[in-house]
Amino acid sequence: MARADGQRADRGEQAPPFVGLTGGLGAGKTTALALLRELGAATLSSDEVVHELLEQPEVVAEIAERFGERVLADGRVDRGRLAETVFADPEARRALEQILWPRVGAEVAAWRARAAAQQPPPRALVVEVPLLFEAGMEGAFDATIAVVADDSVRSERLVGRDQRALAERDRRQLPQHEKAARATFTVRNDGTIEQLRAQLSAVLATIAPCKARR
Repeated sequence: MARADGQRADRGEQAPPFVGLTGGLGAGKTTALALLRELGAATLSSDEVVHELLEQPEVVAEIAERFGERVLADGRVDRGRLAETVFADPEARRALEQILWPRVGAEVAAWRARAAAQQPPPRALVVEVPLLFEAGMEGAFDATIAVVADDSVRSERLVGRDQRALAERDRRQLPQHEKAARATFTVRNDGTIEQLRAQLSAVLATIAPCKARR
Protein backbone atom coordinates (compact mmCIF):
# COMPACT_ATOMS: atom_id res chain seq x y z
CA MET A 1 0.00 0.00 0.00
CA ALA A 2 1.09 3.62 -0.46
CA ARG A 3 2.76 5.43 2.41
CA ALA A 4 2.49 9.13 3.20
CA ASP A 5 6.14 9.71 2.26
CA GLY A 6 5.46 8.69 -1.34
CA GLN A 7 7.28 5.34 -1.09
CA ARG A 8 5.68 1.99 -1.86
CA ALA A 9 5.94 0.10 1.41
CA ASP A 10 6.03 -3.36 -0.13
CA ARG A 11 9.07 -2.94 -2.40
CA GLY A 12 10.48 0.47 -1.51
CA GLU A 13 9.51 1.91 -4.88
CA GLN A 14 8.41 5.46 -5.55
CA ALA A 15 4.64 5.83 -5.65
CA PRO A 16 3.17 6.97 -8.99
CA PRO A 17 3.21 10.76 -9.37
CA PHE A 18 0.03 12.51 -8.23
CA VAL A 19 -1.10 14.86 -11.00
CA GLY A 20 -3.80 17.53 -11.23
CA LEU A 21 -5.46 18.07 -14.62
CA THR A 22 -7.31 21.30 -15.37
CA GLY A 23 -8.36 23.62 -18.18
CA GLY A 24 -10.99 26.09 -19.27
CA LEU A 25 -14.54 25.34 -20.37
CA GLY A 26 -14.52 23.52 -23.70
CA ALA A 27 -10.77 22.94 -23.64
CA GLY A 28 -11.23 19.18 -23.54
CA LYS A 29 -10.29 18.09 -20.03
CA THR A 30 -12.56 15.05 -20.21
CA THR A 31 -11.01 13.92 -23.49
CA ALA A 32 -7.52 14.40 -22.07
CA LEU A 33 -8.44 12.41 -18.95
CA ALA A 34 -9.72 9.51 -21.07
CA LEU A 35 -6.53 9.51 -23.15
CA LEU A 36 -4.36 9.53 -20.04
CA ARG A 37 -6.25 6.48 -18.83
CA GLU A 38 -5.58 4.75 -22.17
CA LEU A 39 -1.91 5.65 -21.78
CA GLY A 40 -1.63 3.85 -18.46
CA ALA A 41 -2.57 6.42 -15.83
CA ALA A 42 -5.19 5.88 -13.14
CA THR A 43 -7.73 8.69 -13.49
CA LEU A 44 -10.50 10.33 -11.50
CA SER A 45 -12.87 13.20 -12.27
CA SER A 46 -13.68 15.43 -9.30
CA ASP A 47 -16.92 16.42 -11.05
CA GLU A 48 -17.97 12.78 -11.15
CA VAL A 49 -17.13 12.46 -7.47
CA VAL A 50 -19.41 15.43 -6.76
CA HIS A 51 -22.21 13.92 -8.84
CA GLU A 52 -21.96 10.68 -6.87
CA LEU A 53 -21.96 12.57 -3.57
CA LEU A 54 -25.14 14.39 -4.60
CA GLU A 55 -26.86 11.00 -4.75
CA GLN A 56 -26.02 10.12 -1.14
CA PRO A 57 -29.00 10.49 1.22
CA GLU A 58 -27.04 12.29 3.94
CA VAL A 59 -25.70 14.83 1.45
CA VAL A 60 -29.16 15.34 -0.04
CA ALA A 61 -30.56 15.96 3.44
CA GLU A 62 -27.82 18.44 4.33
CA ILE A 63 -28.26 20.36 1.07
CA ALA A 64 -32.04 20.45 1.48
CA GLU A 65 -31.66 21.74 5.03
CA ARG A 66 -29.32 24.50 3.89
CA PHE A 67 -30.93 25.54 0.59
CA GLY A 68 -34.52 24.38 0.95
CA GLU A 69 -36.70 21.89 -0.86
CA ARG A 70 -36.61 24.05 -3.99
CA VAL A 71 -33.29 22.47 -5.02
CA LEU A 72 -34.83 18.98 -4.97
CA ALA A 73 -36.88 17.09 -7.54
CA ASP A 74 -38.51 13.80 -6.55
CA GLY A 75 -36.34 13.65 -3.46
CA ARG A 76 -33.06 14.04 -5.34
CA VAL A 77 -30.80 17.06 -5.81
CA ASP A 78 -31.64 18.87 -9.02
CA ARG A 79 -28.19 20.04 -10.14
CA GLY A 80 -29.65 22.74 -12.37
CA ARG A 81 -31.71 24.27 -9.57
CA LEU A 82 -28.81 23.99 -7.16
CA ALA A 83 -26.51 25.72 -9.64
CA GLU A 84 -28.99 28.56 -10.11
CA THR A 85 -29.14 28.98 -6.34
CA VAL A 86 -25.41 29.09 -5.63
CA PHE A 87 -23.70 30.51 -8.73
CA ALA A 88 -25.05 34.03 -8.26
CA ASP A 89 -24.61 34.04 -4.48
CA PRO A 90 -21.01 33.79 -3.16
CA GLU A 91 -22.20 33.02 0.37
CA ALA A 92 -24.41 30.18 -0.86
CA ARG A 93 -21.57 28.85 -3.01
CA ARG A 94 -19.23 28.81 -0.02
CA ALA A 95 -21.87 26.97 2.00
CA LEU A 96 -22.15 24.31 -0.70
CA GLU A 97 -18.37 24.01 -0.85
CA GLN A 98 -18.27 23.46 2.92
CA ILE A 99 -20.69 20.57 2.48
CA LEU A 100 -18.98 18.98 -0.51
CA TRP A 101 -15.25 19.72 -0.46
CA PRO A 102 -14.33 17.76 2.68
CA ARG A 103 -16.19 14.76 1.27
CA VAL A 104 -14.53 15.17 -2.13
CA GLY A 105 -11.14 15.33 -0.43
CA ALA A 106 -11.82 12.13 1.48
CA GLU A 107 -12.98 10.33 -1.67
CA VAL A 108 -9.90 11.44 -3.60
CA ALA A 109 -7.58 10.35 -0.79
CA ALA A 110 -9.21 6.90 -0.63
CA TRP A 111 -9.02 6.55 -4.42
CA ARG A 112 -5.37 7.60 -4.43
CA ALA A 113 -4.45 4.96 -1.86
CA ARG A 114 -6.25 2.22 -3.81
CA ALA A 115 -4.79 3.26 -7.16
CA ALA A 116 -1.22 3.58 -5.83
CA ALA A 117 -1.42 0.04 -4.44
CA GLN A 118 -2.25 -1.52 -7.82
CA GLN A 119 0.16 -4.04 -9.28
CA PRO A 120 1.60 -3.17 -11.67
CA PRO A 121 1.35 0.46 -10.55
CA PRO A 122 -0.19 3.05 -12.87
CA ARG A 123 2.13 5.44 -14.68
CA ALA A 124 0.52 8.32 -12.79
CA LEU A 125 -2.50 9.14 -10.64
CA VAL A 126 -4.42 11.91 -12.40
CA VAL A 127 -7.33 13.86 -10.92
CA GLU A 128 -9.32 16.27 -13.09
CA VAL A 129 -10.06 19.43 -11.08
CA PRO A 130 -11.71 22.27 -13.08
CA LEU A 131 -10.95 24.94 -10.44
CA LEU A 132 -7.57 23.58 -9.41
CA PHE A 133 -5.66 26.88 -9.39
CA GLU A 134 -8.65 28.99 -8.41
CA ALA A 135 -9.04 26.88 -5.26
CA GLY A 136 -5.30 26.99 -4.51
CA MET A 137 -5.02 23.21 -4.72
CA GLU A 138 -1.89 22.93 -6.88
CA GLY A 139 0.30 22.33 -3.84
CA ALA A 140 -1.44 19.00 -3.24
CA PHE A 141 -0.05 17.59 -6.48
CA ASP A 142 3.39 16.55 -7.68
CA ALA A 143 2.67 18.16 -11.06
CA THR A 144 -0.18 19.85 -12.91
CA ILE A 145 -1.37 19.77 -16.52
CA ALA A 146 -3.40 22.55 -18.16
CA VAL A 147 -5.41 21.74 -21.28
CA VAL A 148 -5.90 24.76 -23.55
CA ALA A 149 -7.54 25.42 -26.92
CA ASP A 150 -8.32 28.37 -29.17
CA ASP A 151 -11.36 30.34 -28.03
CA SER A 152 -13.15 29.68 -31.34
CA VAL A 153 -12.70 25.92 -30.90
CA ARG A 154 -13.90 26.06 -27.30
CA SER A 155 -17.00 28.04 -28.33
CA GLU A 156 -17.89 25.44 -30.97
CA ARG A 157 -17.64 22.66 -28.40
CA LEU A 158 -19.99 24.48 -26.04
CA VAL A 159 -22.79 25.06 -28.56
CA GLY A 160 -26.08 23.71 -27.26
CA ARG A 161 -25.17 23.89 -23.59
CA ASP A 162 -26.74 26.20 -21.04
CA GLN A 163 -25.02 29.46 -21.91
CA ARG A 164 -26.08 31.28 -18.76
CA ALA A 165 -24.63 28.58 -16.53
CA LEU A 166 -21.50 28.41 -18.67
CA ALA A 167 -21.00 32.16 -18.45
CA GLU A 168 -21.26 32.06 -14.67
CA ARG A 169 -18.82 29.15 -14.44
CA ASP A 170 -16.41 30.89 -16.81
CA ARG A 171 -16.41 34.03 -14.62
CA ARG A 172 -15.17 31.91 -11.73
CA GLN A 173 -12.21 30.60 -13.71
CA LEU A 174 -8.80 32.06 -14.45
CA PRO A 175 -8.08 32.92 -18.09
CA GLN A 176 -6.45 30.14 -20.07
CA HIS A 177 -3.10 31.90 -20.27
CA GLU A 178 -2.94 32.11 -16.47
CA LYS A 179 -3.74 28.42 -16.07
CA ALA A 180 -1.02 27.63 -18.61
CA ALA A 181 1.50 29.87 -16.85
CA ARG A 182 0.88 28.21 -13.50
CA ALA A 183 0.81 24.61 -14.74
CA THR A 184 3.81 22.31 -14.81
CA PHE A 185 2.79 21.17 -18.30
CA THR A 186 0.49 22.66 -20.93
CA VAL A 187 -1.08 20.69 -23.78
CA ARG A 188 -3.05 22.10 -26.69
CA ASN A 189 -6.31 20.50 -27.73
CA ASP A 190 -7.36 22.33 -30.88
CA GLY A 191 -5.89 19.73 -33.24
CA THR A 192 -6.58 16.03 -33.67
CA ILE A 193 -7.04 13.38 -31.02
CA GLU A 194 -3.78 11.81 -32.20
CA GLN A 195 -1.94 15.09 -31.62
CA LEU A 196 -3.38 15.40 -28.13
CA ARG A 197 -2.50 11.79 -27.37
CA ALA A 198 1.11 12.38 -28.47
CA GLN A 199 1.43 15.42 -26.21
CA LEU A 200 0.01 13.57 -23.21
CA SER A 201 2.25 10.59 -23.88
CA ALA A 202 5.26 12.90 -23.83
CA VAL A 203 4.08 14.42 -20.53
CA LEU A 204 3.73 11.00 -18.93
CA ALA A 205 7.20 10.05 -20.14
CA THR A 206 8.58 13.16 -18.44
CA ILE A 207 6.47 13.37 -15.34
CA ALA A 208 7.84 10.55 -13.17
CA PRO A 209 10.96 12.45 -12.05
CA CYS A 210 9.09 15.76 -11.92
CA LYS A 211 9.35 17.42 -8.51
CA ALA A 212 6.41 18.95 -6.74
CA ARG A 213 5.80 22.68 -7.15
CA ARG A 214 5.25 23.66 -3.54
